[in-house]
Amino acid sequence: MPKVSIIGAGNVGATAVYYIAEKNLADIVMVDVVKGLPQAKALDYLHAAPMRNYQVHILGTNDYQDIKDSDVVILTAGIPRKPGMDRMDLMKINVDIAKKAAQAIAEYAPNAVVVVVSNPLDVIAMATLQETGFALKRVMGMAGVLDATRFRYFIAEKLTVWPGDVMAMVLGGHGDTMVPLPRYTRVNGIPVTELIGPEDLEKLIDRTRTGGGEIVSLLKQGSAFYAPGASVAKMVEAIIKDEKRVVPVSAYLRGEYGYQDMFLGVPALLGKNGVEKILELPLTDAEKTALDASAKAVKDGVDTLRSFFSPG
Repeated sequence: MPKVSIIGAGNVGATAVYYIAEKNLADIVMVDVVKGLPQAKALDYLHAAPMRNYQVHILGTNDYQDIKDSDVVILTAGIPRKPGMDRMDLMKINVDIAKKAAQAIAEYAPNAVVVVVSNPLDVIAMATLQETGFALKRVMGMAGVLDATRFRYFIAEKLTVWPGDVMAMVLGGHGDTMVPLPRYTRVNGIPVTELIGPEDLEKLIDRTRTGGGEIVSLLKQGSAFYAPGASVAKMVEAIIKDEKRVVPVSAYLRGEYGYQDMFLGVPALLGKNGVEKILELPLTDAEKTALDASAKAVKDGVDTLRSFFSPG
């Protein structure tokens, strides 16, 4: 049985455990610094196993040593975004948390593929890559899958169609500068631009960009976790099963789309080795301009990161 470790037993991490267990994808280790929290949640999941028909083992622990020999490690640890808090406001605290986690991953799970979920996503992915020293393809961020599923749902709601018939592509940083691409969005093969007018489509794009913030403002405390947890599980499944799925992920770029040495949301082939290939889509001038703006926002975050974070 493959082994997946999730660092952070908060809402996103715990929800990802649920979805991974339901699919019997892997044995699961859930690590958190809060004494008793991961142990309690793991025990609760195991109590549900006879009813939900999963046969995986779930361990809750406060000890990083238990992630030993994991095939995939998911980093969800960090404080959640609060109302009025920009993702960059989270950076210093969450980078410090990511640094400690990355050191443990490098020590105990040196062959793992790492999926970063903590925000600000693209910056935390860079910090994790620097601290682990892993191959570029083995560290990625979960962003585009979540952003795309929100876009898919909003389109399906507008058209009153089954959300599974909608396939969407979202590029760029995980934040308000993300770039949903209507030209690469289809409803069972039909271009969405043939079904929804430009004005209505732009409203759906705006709602996608602010979808996470919308949930934050409604919750008052905390942020989204069901859709992020499902997005994590989808990526884990693609990696564990070596599915070669084409999904938007935050991947490290070395010239693709004209960007160097940064993480940014792009379509990628996902398999057992991590990001096995980055796919470069032809973009219009308007799309490239929007992606440039998104990339600049991420680069500004990375520059801030470098001002207070150094590997080692």
